Amino acid sequence: MPELTCFKAYDIRGEIGVNIDEGIAYRIGRAVAQHLDAKAVVIGFDARATSPAFAVAVARGALDAGSNVLKIGMAGTEEMYWAVTEFGACAGIEVTASHNPINYNGMKIVKLGSRPLDDTNDFQVIKALAGSADWSAASRAGRVIDKSVEARAKYVDKVLSFVDVDALRPLKVVVNSGNGAAGPTFDAIAARLADLGAPVDFIRVHHDPDHTFPNGIPNPLLPENHAATGNVVRAHNADMGVAFDGDFDRCFFFDETGEFVPGEYVVGLLASIFLDQEQGGKIVHDPRVIWNTQDIVAEKDGVAVQSKTGHAFIKQTMRAHQAIYGGEMSAHHYFRDFAYCDSGMIPWLLLAELVSKSNCSLGDLVR
Repeated sequence: MPELTCFKAYDIRGEIGVNIDEGIAYRIGRAVAQHLDAKAVVIGFDARATSPAFAVAVARGALDAGSNVLKIGMAGTEEMYWAVTEFGACAGIEVTASHNPINYNGMKIVKLGSRPLDDTNDFQVIKALAGSADWSAASRAGRVIDKSVEARAKYVDKVLSFVDVDALRPLKVVVNSGNGAAGPTFDAIAARLADLGAPVDFIRVHHDPDHTFPNGIPNPLLPENHAATGNVVRAHNADMGVAFDGDFDRCFFFDETGEFVPGEYVVGLLASIFLDQEQGGKIVHDPRVIWNTQDIVAEKDGVAVQSKTGHAFIKQTMRAHQAIYGGEMSAHHYFRDFAYCDSGMIPWLLLAELVSKSNCSLGDLVR
């Protein structure tokens, strides 16, 4: 069989019908389960039109390899990460193409403990196995277990454990989900906050998942996409805005004037929050824009550790140093107490708490 060209540096993505389809999705699901000898695989998917069918194909592959499938439905990549840790699964697969063009799809994969795949010993082996279809006979019969309701509830519990909900003061927050997968998950978090009495008012923009992406592929990093959130912040006199990419493992911030907050300053703010909680803590950062982060970490008596760019490198460095937090200027934020994984929901909760406690605006804190 020809080499599978949908395998990239860290994940899987390709053009639908060109180098990725349901047949390839099946082979990847089976290869992951066989290589990891997985007793259980968590499978979720994003809001793209092909994602539910791709997830079914991945599940069939895992089942044929003898693995149970823990189905979590439409969910963000970070919900898959947490479900792997929460349920002790051997692997997790999120069907997503994040912010890639509409005719693309792909997958993000982790193993036990929500650890990234090792490139040589896992990723390349899975690629070769999916390409050769050299399947072993399954020693057990797999079954599908619907964990969607439980997984989301456990996930909401976890992300809210990062903040003191009682400390939140009245805030108005614009939330742009980009018609991706973020909307339903955000609503679950917002509903729990309301139940707990948090006085936060949310203005939702492009909120409902829509596989046609009528407002464009959700990639808030692009300057041409800033106005969709910033203008609403200004129109509603909001305290801040937050915008998500397609699988919401990245979040982007806008201050009270609607101005976009560059990611390197968010890294500095989050580092400051965690070093106030844990004196002498270690903070991992990427090598791109670093002076702000290093200065804040030194001022707070923490230890700054530089890592190569990329989620596999950041997570590996964080584990090696038991770092409390890691951040990249690209808007990936990683948390030790979230299985060293990245989250797009935890950061806005932390910044809402920081604005509440400091009695400063987000713009003031950035400055």
